[in-house]
This record gives sequence, C-alpha cells and structure tokens, in this order.
Amino acid sequence: EVHRFNKAQQDALLPWVENGTVVLIGATTENPYFEVNKALLSRSRVFELTPLDEGDLRAVARQALADTDRGYGRMDVTLDEDALDHLVNVANGDARALLNALELAVETTEPSDDGSVVVTCEVAEESIQRRAVLYDKEGDAHFDTISAFIKSVRGSDPDAALYWLAKMVYAGEDPRFILRRLLILASEDVGLGDPHALEIVTAAASAYDYVGMPEGRFHLAQATLYLATAPKSNSTMAFFDALAAVEKEREAEVPDHLKDANRDAEGLGHGQGYLYPHAYQDHWVAQQYLPDTLQGKVFYRPSGVGYEGTVRTEVMRRREAQIAALVESEPDDGQLPRVPTRPRAERDVERWLERAVSRAGQRLAAVRDHVFALADVRRHEVVLDLNAGSGLLTWEALRRAPEGQVWALTRSLRDAEAISQTAGTLPELQRPIVAVGRPGDRMASLSAAAKGQPPAFDVVLGRDVLTVGQADSLFAEVSGLLASGGRVVLAGVDRSAAQRLHRLVDLGDDSLRRKVENAEESIYEDANRPEEVLAAAAESAGLTTVKVDRRTFTSKETLPRSTLEAWFDRGSERPSYSDLLGRHLSERELASVRAAFLTQLPDTEVTWHATYLFVTARRP
Repeated sequence: EVHRFNKAQQDALLPWVENGTVVLIGATTENPYFEVNKALLSRSRVFELTPLDEGDLRAVARQALADTDRGYGRMDVTLDEDALDHLVNVANGDARALLNALELAVETTEPSDDGSVVVTCEVAEESIQRRAVLYDKEGDAHFDTISAFIKSVRGSDPDAALYWLAKMVYAGEDPRFILRRLLILASEDVGLGDPHALEIVTAAASAYDYVGMPEGRFHLAQATLYLATAPKSNSTMAFFDALAAVEKEREAEVPDHLKDANRDAEGLGHGQGYLYPHAYQDHWVAQQYLPDTLQGKVFYRPSGVGYEGTVRTEVMRRREAQIAALVESEPDDGQLPRVPTRPRAERDVERWLERAVSRAGQRLAAVRDHVFALADVRRHEVVLDLNAGSGLLTWEALRRAPEGQVWALTRSLRDAEAISQTAGTLPELQRPIVAVGRPGDRMASLSAAAKGQPPAFDVVLGRDVLTVGQADSLFAEVSGLLASGGRVVLAGVDRSAAQRLHRLVDLGDDSLRRKVENAEESIYEDANRPEEVLAAAAESAGLTTVKVDRRTFTSKETLPRSTLEAWFDRGSERPSYSDLLGRHLSERELASVRAAFLTQLPDTEVTWHATYLFVTARRP
C-alpha cells in the first residue's frame, strides 16, 4: 500500500530504486499522481487495475471449483447456473468478493449423503447479501461520483442524478456533504431560472438535521429531483465579471446622487438629484447607478428560461433605454457628463433642449414603445431600423420578429461596432445585419452589407430621422426600401413644440418676459406646420394611408445648478441659450434673466415637456 508511505519514506526509497538495489512494486487504492512523490512516480510505470467483466468472474469461479491445490477440486461441488449468475452480478467486478462469497457458500452448505455439495441460488444470496461498491470518502471514487452526480443534476437528468445519489448513500457518504453541494448548485446552476430552488434545498437540509437517516433519504431525493427538473440558469456568474471589473478597473467613486445624504447633503451635495423610484410609475425611473467610468457596462445577462425568462425582456428593455440615453447624449470629446450642456449646432437647438434632462432613458423607452405600437411588427417580417444609434429599436425588433430578419443601419462605424459586439452574445441566426450609411446613401450601404441587392423590407422604423427640410428625400428613399404593402413608422422631435425655457421661471417684468418669449420663439420660427410638410412629402413619394401623430411626454425634472450655469455660459464654439437670447436682449436684460434662472431653478423640480411626431404610412 504505497500511499501509506509518507514523503520522507518515499524519498528514502528513491536512490535505491534508481540504482536498481530495490525493485519497488506498489499497490494503491488512491490516485498515485496525488499520493506518490513526483520523483518516485517518474521512475515508475503505472498500471491501472480495472474491474473484471462477467466473463472473467465466471472463469475465476470455475477455476476455484476445479483447482485441486487452492480450490475445491478435491470436493464434489455443484454450482447452479443461477447461483453463479447472482454471485457474478453482486460481486460488481471484484474477484475477491466473488471468491469470499463462494467460499462461504461451500463451507456452510451441508453435504448430501453421497458427500456432494450443491450451491443453489438461495445459498448464494445468503452468502453475498450486499453488493461490493468501489467507493472511498477521500479518494478518486468519492470525487468522481459526486462529480457525476452534480453533472447529472446540472444536465437535467433526474434518473442519472438519483442513481449517483443512491450509490453515494449506499456507500455511506455523509448526506450533509451531498446537501452542501446541492446548496451550491441551487444558486450556481439553477439560480434565477427558479428562485425557489435555494429555498427547497435549504428546507431539505434543515429537515434532514431534524430527521436524520434513514428517513432523511426522502429529503435528499426531493432536493435532487427538484434541482434536476428545475429550469437552469448560470447568470449568477455575472458576479465574477463584476468582481473582475473591481480588481482590474481603476477605483470608481460613488456618484454624488447615490451617496449617503444623512452626513454631507448640505455641505457637499451628497444625495442631491437622487430620484426615488417608488415615486414613479411602475416603481422605476432611469438614472445613473454605475460609476461614471463604468457607464454602459453590462454584467448581468438574464437567460430566457423559468422565472428569469419572465423578467428578461423588462430587464433588457430598461437597460437598452438607459444605454441609449447615455450613448446618444455623449459629446464629441467622449466624456460622459450627467447632462449635455451644449448644442451641436444652432440648427440642433431643439435636440439639445430635449436632451438636457436627467430621464432621457425613460422618455426614449416611451418613444420606442409607441413606435412599435404603431408598427405592429409580426414574427416573420423583415425589419429595417433606419437610424439604429445604440440599437434601441433594433433590440426590440429582434424580440418582435424572431422568425424574420432585422437590419440595423447606423450613421457611424462606432455605433455599428457597438451593436455588432452586443449582438455577438446571440445565436448567429438571431443577430441583426448591421450596415453603416448616412441619409441619401442608405440603399448603397444596405447593398454593400447584403453583398448584392438588399431585401425589400416589410417594416421600416426610424427614430430621430424626421427633418422638415429634408422630408422629400427621406420619404423617397424610404419608399424605395419598402416591399409592396410594407409599412413605415418614423419618429422625431417636434421642433415647433419644444420645451420653452422661459416658462420655467417667473421673470417678473412683463416687458422682459415678452422679449424673452419672442427671442426663444424665433429659434423655432422655421418649424411651423411640420405635420403638413411631412404628410405631403410622404404622399409625393407614393406612400398611402399617411398619418402624422403628435405625442407629448411629460416628466418631473430637477435641473442641477451646473446645467443652468452652462446654459448662460458664453463665448464657446457652440451657441448656448444665453448666446441665442443675446441676439434680442441687452446685457442688462440678459443678466436679469440669468439671475432669475439661477435663483429659482437650482434643485427645484419642474415639469418638462418633450413632443414627438410619429409618421406612419404604407406602400401600395
């Protein structure tokens, strides 16, 4: 039994084995690669002894009965065939167990009058009542059997799971060890596929402590069967991705609005700007929870089975809305401010005003939902997202048309790569086809992605694509992309109804108020009657059943002082609110307006309006 030699004893044998003085023949029931020193093992040849098959065992039994020196060859012994079958079956590949049982059967059977001994099946059953099971609580059999058990439960095979459980219980394994492994599996492999799994196993472990064996086997079996038949999800592994981020990423500070407000709220502003979810519809509001450096990072990827399948869609849709708000509010320099404070150009003032709020994600989610309510996408249809951006409409289209095909057209290579990377987690046939193309070049971009003629689309969707000045070219392009009978739903901000900032404050002086109102309205003077312009453009492109729907989304917002100060910051490359007002107001009047904003609005909740236009049409 070479594993019983300690390290020092094995080392002492080494030089004598190496020079040939000692020929070492060792046997072990343990794994020699763990129990024998590496140096000694490298100078040895390892043979693995496996269980004997039935033919070998029958040969051993017959030889024992025929051998006159070491067996019963001198006696008249008859071994019935069914008795031999029983001995071979119960010996379980172990010749020693077979010979011991055969010896006991022969020695304890009374000879007949003529001196012959007949071993019947009944005698054989008495001689070997318990099957020999190869199992040891600390060796290979222990680890191999528990491994087979866990893998059977993970693989949802209740029959195999019960077999390996029975083998461990039969061999005397500690039931608490089995229950500990089941407790781990309940969270690691079942997880949120069935949140009750952990409760069931915990209850079984507690019940076993009360009851003990042998009745405790019922609790072991119940826990095993529940886990083996439960829907599986290993999404809890997301924790280790988060742990890796903590280990590798630079330490990130807790955002101010998430900090404890009980200590430094007044002096440092901790907790200010936090939105209490229970104060909003569905007890949810889009706001920043991750540190600034990890915004957009995804750890948890819910599976589509069991309980997790019921919450997966809502988790993904909320995340997509928040990521869309984050990515699409991102300035050119790549920084991630809490709110954008500069328009990209004077013609984009309405986009800046619409996005200069904290809950863009919630509003984008509402826009997405209304687009799909109008589009009525069917499971088998081919869908094009005309301005995919972060993929807000693309991901929803994939959910709505799992048997069809979804195309995502982005305006930048960066957006295309981001969508492709995210889609890499999906099965290949369920991924969107991504192309890069700008207005006027969409057909060529889709053809390049298709490596030929792109399909005619059943549904064309688009968000932030409605521009009154380019409506004719937009709808002409869209009409060429639609299949016969295809539908189009396009959404965009209504400039004519954008939030007027002067309505948020009391300017006191009526004359000043009128001046500010006229100055602000001048920003949108070219945006009159957009519904008529858009409808006419769609009809002239050959589309029918054209309808323009207007919806206003209202929310309660708290504007931080930094945003208000940025509105009145002058002299930068991009025009601010103050720059636009300065074309119509004197410096004194502008100073009065600034004072009113900075006095009345910081950290005060206001009602914010954002109005969208939705154009629906159909190709004949």
